[in-house]
Amino acid sequence: MSAGLDELTPEQREIQALCRDFAAREIRPISQAVDEADTEMPWEVWAKAAALGLTSYMLPEELGGGGLTDVFTQALVQEELCFGCSGIGNLITSNGFAAKPILVLGGEEQKRRWVEPMTGESPTLGALAITEPGVGSDAAAIQTTATRTENGYVLRGQKSWISSAGPASTYVVFATVKPGSRSKGITAFVLEKGDAGFTIGPPVRKMGQRAIINAELFLDDCEIPLDRRLGEEGQGFRGLMRTFDLSRITLAAAATGLARAALEYSVDYAKSREQFGKPIAQHQAVSFRIADMALRVDASRLLVWRAARLADAGADISREAAMAKLFASETAMWCTWAAVQTLGGWGYSREMPVEKWMRDAKLEEIEEGTSDIQRLIISRSLLRD
Repeated sequence: MSAGLDELTPEQREIQALCRDFAAREIRPISQAVDEADTEMPWEVWAKAAALGLTSYMLPEELGGGGLTDVFTQALVQEELCFGCSGIGNLITSNGFAAKPILVLGGEEQKRRWVEPMTGESPTLGALAITEPGVGSDAAAIQTTATRTENGYVLRGQKSWISSAGPASTYVVFATVKPGSRSKGITAFVLEKGDAGFTIGPPVRKMGQRAIINAELFLDDCEIPLDRRLGEEGQGFRGLMRTFDLSRITLAAAATGLARAALEYSVDYAKSREQFGKPIAQHQAVSFRIADMALRVDASRLLVWRAARLADAGADISREAAMAKLFASETAMWCTWAAVQTLGGWGYSREMPVEKWMRDAKLEEIEEGTSDIQRLIISRSLLRD
């Protein structure tokens, strides 16, 4: 963690230390139990995080949030929380992701109506609904429709793999008002839990990151008033792409925190575990693997920090965000594999945390655009330039 620490402000150092302490005291001790519970929302740790302002620190101060809206600070927070547990860490900060389209596209009354409740003493939870059974990486191909009526819109369709579906009370749903027009028709709407025609399926049982509940959404002639639309018709795709660019940076920071956890655990284990009369850290195969882990973790962090700084400067960061997300997610997968390998049989055991971390890491290579999609974004940017 030494590289670039001189760049941090006193406020950033303070929140970094706060998150590191919270991860050690509140997240790490319960992460295994949350994983075992599988499809249960960990409300207790959510409430503790909310009491410290960690669930809303990234939201605007005028809406009750902490006002730390710069991406660099968010990256610092994400790494520390996900060092404790990537699933719990990503859950704690998920309102920043869900609120982004409202902040980008919404009017002042809409921001007060749906973002302010995310910042109170008992904050509500938001969800972002994009993915569909037949639509993943190609977000412009959304099939859910929004048909204009005299008083608003009727939504019809199905969403899948929606994070926080069930526990969330506010849902930002992307639908098309012009089927077949791809990105030109994509429009964002806000649904509230309990809306007529809006139902939520049972939780999906997952490989990892089980602190976040995922489920399907069903929109069966779901009629909503006009004030539920965010921005104008056809503006949703722009807001969605900006949301993806920024979220890829914080997800890359989350992956870096997970990889760092695997590295530090491997170092401690390698120094205490003896084979052939000496600690395994003194065997070249193990020590070189740990060196490679450290190299990748530092490189991931530097890519995250570069993308975050550029985002805060207002630059177009699609390529840099994709680079950070690609490298950090694959680093998390590799470093957790390396940790399992270093612990040997104990790494395969559920008595040690590294097998859980390896399961958690796999999602980082898939969510918010798979590794293939990140390579596509990077290559297109380079070849276009």
